[in-house]
Amino acid sequence: MELFKLDPRTADIVAQPKTAAKSAISVVGLGYVGAVSVACLSSLGHRCVGVDVDPRKVEQIAAGESPIHEKDLGETLAAGVSAGLVEATDDLEAAVWGTDVTFVSVGTPTAADGGCDYRYIEAAAEGMARGLRRKQGFHVFVMRCSIPPGTTLSVMAPIIERISGRKAGRDFGICFNPEFLREGVAIADFHNPPKTVIGTTDLRSAEILREIYAPVDPNPIFTTIEAAEMVKYVDNVWHATKVCFANEVGRLCKPSGVDSREVMDIFTQDHKLNLSAYYLKPGFAYGGSCLPKEVRAVQHMAEAAGIDLPMIGNLERSNREHIDEAIRMIRATGARRVGILGLAFKPGTDDLRESPILEVMAALHEEGIALRVHDQAITPDTPLEGQLAYVRHGSTGGAALAEKLPSLLRDDLNEVVEGAEVLVVTHADPAYRKAVRRCHNRAVIDLVGLFDERGQTETRLEGIGW
Repeated sequence: MELFKLDPRTADIVAQPKTAAKSAISVVGLGYVGAVSVACLSSLGHRCVGVDVDPRKVEQIAAGESPIHEKDLGETLAAGVSAGLVEATDDLEAAVWGTDVTFVSVGTPTAADGGCDYRYIEAAAEGMARGLRRKQGFHVFVMRCSIPPGTTLSVMAPIIERISGRKAGRDFGICFNPEFLREGVAIADFHNPPKTVIGTTDLRSAEILREIYAPVDPNPIFTTIEAAEMVKYVDNVWHATKVCFANEVGRLCKPSGVDSREVMDIFTQDHKLNLSAYYLKPGFAYGGSCLPKEVRAVQHMAEAAGIDLPMIGNLERSNREHIDEAIRMIRATGARRVGILGLAFKPGTDDLRESPILEVMAALHEEGIALRVHDQAITPDTPLEGQLAYVRHGSTGGAALAEKLPSLLRDDLNEVVEGAEVLVVTHADPAYRKAVRRCHNRAVIDLVGLFDERGQTETRLEGIGW
């Protein structure tokens, strides 16, 4: 099985044989992440050199003292110093020259415009480049800071190349390795990680990082540098979302005399739906008989109780934006004949109640765009009046199309495909995958993720999130 998809920017790199000795590692920035990294990597048997411009931090690390309050950090650092595996310096060039791998954990504060301030990354890159220029052999630079996708390759790598005169992927490696350490239990998290993500562009760097992490995680996740950069942000935004969600549930429950702690305790015991990957795949808007109706019901309950729930209260707005983006994408093709594959709110059912594609169809129909629709479970003879009447106050699209919908439906899938200038797919159905693979001469708007990976079809596919 392929380790990961080799980046075309360094596609000529081949895997290198494993090294016998453990890599010597320099860590730039001895704040929270850097200090923990020095301690934990030394505990795995690596010689570690901590680097910082703050002389106090350098003195503390060199003496085996923790510069921060963190469980077991002082003891782990002291053990590393005692074993001759931990050093500290303010000389970044010398640290790079004397090690094999450099982890970058410098600060990335918020800039005046709300973005990311790259000053410390740029300064570190300049020092690392001067150290690389002095040495022979392959060196790996591993970014660990929280930074916007593209920063590692567009900010750090070019500085290193320019000053060192070396080429990334050939003379030195570039990786992004996000940390997932919780303050207070960081040492334990390092040795029992929830996941190890390594973004890189060359196999040699990938193998070096694999060896470093093998004692704590034999199965790291390899990906592109940009995806690894984004994962760090997405993880933390998700954690913030969970905190806000639980707190809004608490505010919703209290006026009714319901114990929110009991509610959330029951909620978190569901590992099939609530705490799982289910519903966490980018695709199309939510719909159906339950989610839209009950989101509105909770909003109504909160308003009646005088409670402001900003996150839950904006779910409908977020969902509508996804629907509107699908409409914009279809309009952008200029097509006047649109084929819809999948009408029900999800495959395997004939339930049309608040199916989000109805809102898309209603907007297109209003503009005079010809629609043809196919669904594996719905035919022109399927009784739809009752369903559409049930959601007359929730689904404007369903109400607008109630009378016209049967005339838009087709039993013959080929008729829908061949008669369309653009196809819109909402169900990941095998028959639809087969049909799409034949559509080399037209655009396909894939709202569900028909194929797991790019390259599985030559058809031009575009989704809202990919």
